[in-house]
Amino acid sequence: MHKAVLELKGSSFTLSVLHLNADNIDVLLQELDKKLAQAPQFFQNAPLVLNLAAVNEKTLDLAQLKQALIARKLFVVGVTGVQGILAATAQELGLPVIKSGKEQFSKPAAKAPTRTTKIVKQTVRSGQQVYAKDADLVVFGAVSNGAEVIADGSIHIHGTLRGKAMAGAQGDNNAIIIANTLSAELVSIAGNYWLSDSIQAHSNGSGACVRLDGESLIIESLPT
Repeated sequence: MHKAVLELKGSSFTLSVLHLNADNIDVLLQELDKKLAQAPQFFQNAPLVLNLAAVNEKTLDLAQLKQALIARKLFVVGVTGVQGILAATAQELGLPVIKSGKEQFSKPAAKAPTRTTKIVKQTVRSGQQVYAKDADLVVFGAVSNGAEVIADGSIHIHGTLRGKAMAGAQGDNNAIIIANTLSAELVSIAGNYWLSDSIQAHSNGSGACVRLDGESLIIESLPT
C-alpha cells in the first residue's frame, strides 16, 4: 500500500503568548528589550502569539510591531483577543486569528504519559544544559547562572537554582519546579515563564515551589 503524499493530522504545540497592555510601540519595545536582555537565547527565533485584548485597535500599528519583533528574531505566528479592525489587519498581514483555550470546545483529557526520573548528582554549571525527556528531573546540586535544566515532567533541585528551569516542556500544565533556594534567571511551566524580576517580586529567595494556577504562574514558599 502506498503512503499518501499528504496527511492532515491534528496536533498541539506549546507557544509563548506575549500579552500587550499598552498601545505605544516605543514603550512596548523598550520593555521587551529589557526582557530579552535577561534571557536572549531562550527567546531567539521563538514563535509568539500576540494577545491584543488589552490594546486600542485604532492606535496600535500591528504591521510596525510585527516588523520590530522580526528584527529581534521573534516570529509572530498568530494573534488572539482581537476583533474588528485588528482582526482584519492581522489577516492582511498573513497572521491567523487564534482562539484561546477558553474559547475552544473542550476535548477529553489526554492520558498522562508514563514517566521515569532522571537524576543528576552534581552541580549543573554555566553553559551546560540537562534535558529529561519524558521524565522528571532531580538535581542533587546547584544550577549555576547561565545553565539550563529542562524536563517534560517536574524539576526538583536540591540546591540553589540560579540559572533557567523549564518544566512541562511538552505542555504538561501539572508540572512543577521545586528548589531549595530560588534565585533563578528564568522559570517556565508549559511555556508560561517568568524572568528574574518577576521571580524576585514573588519570592524571598528561600525554598519555593513554582506551579501553574490556571494560566498564571505562582510561587509558594516551602515549609521550613
